[in-house]
Amino acid sequence: MSENVFESTVRSGVLQAYRPHTRWLSTGVSGGTHTADAAYNITVPEGWGETNLSAYIDRRREGAEFTTGGPALLTGVDLRHARRAQHGSVEAIVTAGVSNPATLPLDTDRPEYAQTDSTFRPGTINIIVGTTTALSSGALANLVAIVAEAKTATLLPLTGFTGTTSDAIVVGCDPNGSKETFSGSATAVGDATRACVRDALVAALESRYASVPIPTSVADATYGIETTTTATVSELSQHSRE
Repeated sequence: MSENVFESTVRSGVLQAYRPHTRWLSTGVSGGTHTADAAYNITVPEGWGETNLSAYIDRRREGAEFTTGGPALLTGVDLRHARRAQHGSVEAIVTAGVSNPATLPLDTDRPEYAQTDSTFRPGTINIIVGTTTALSSGALANLVAIVAEAKTATLLPLTGFTGTTSDAIVVGCDPNGSKETFSGSATAVGDATRACVRDALVAALESRYASVPIPTSVADATYGIETTTTATVSELSQHSRE
């Protein structure tokens, strides 16, 4: 087994995934691209209702005595349930809660369970993935899609859900590593990412739901949504050039 991609530390409900000079792409709070030495996953308390998320993250990070900035994700899951998986040049760190599931059925003639308020839900699947390779900008963006696909492919047979209403992903690469132009599932990075996300997610779910059952439907969950709307589909107009 190769050396871990991240040096990971948990203090005061804050998980730091540390690797100097990493180039990150985040779908979470203040998302987008970052160059920083770390990424974070932060557990929030029950009943949490903070609105200034950036300020809250800074306070929590400082309270845990982490001085390095970087992208951060928020979760209602206790970090004792976080799990990591590593293969080749890739590592994934996952926390998983599914009290707020989201699903996309093909059969749309079903009751709608959508929640209309914006209260934070104590679920969320947060995934931090890093690789020691230097990915192109397109490959780093595509890695988000690879992570999301692996998450969904893992969740569906285990829970029947495609995700939750607040899932977030952070991916990172080492700009000084060996250069890779692509990150699709047929590449070494893409294949390793799929395996790491699957295995860390399964382990995180097993830990989080060791003593309580996973909800078997959106209706059985505490919170959640089912997409029951339908879109209008049409052909594209064809114009020949004279």
